[in-house]
Amino acid sequence: MKIELYPVGMVKKSNQDCQEIEIYEDFSKALEGIESFKYLWVLFWLHKISPEDRKILQVHPQGNFSIPKRGVFTTRSPARPNLIGLTKVEFLKKEGNVIFVRGLDALEGSPILDIKCF
Repeated sequence: MKIELYPVGMVKKSNQDCQEIEIYEDFSKALEGIESFKYLWVLFWLHKISPEDRKILQVHPQGNFSIPKRGVFTTRSPARPNLIGLTKVEFLKKEGNVIFVRGLDALEGSPILDIKCF
């Protein structure tokens, strides 16, 4: 089985207070009505993770070696078989095809795979 994902946007700016997600023009109509939600789920691609890290199946949670290793499916570790990140964010505002959120832990340049209301 082959699975194809298409980015719908990109993290444009990421800092402590506010993050900007630019939705590509082809998908901008999908933002209609987003202002009525306070929280969103953002799915993104962990584009800075190496191919070797995809093979890691157990980690020390939070990188703390005093905690026994656990399977990556029980942690928020970015090292995982499929590099899909998921974060619940607070929606702040929309300007054209850019949405402003708080709480996104994706890096600038991360491809956005999907956004879902919460």
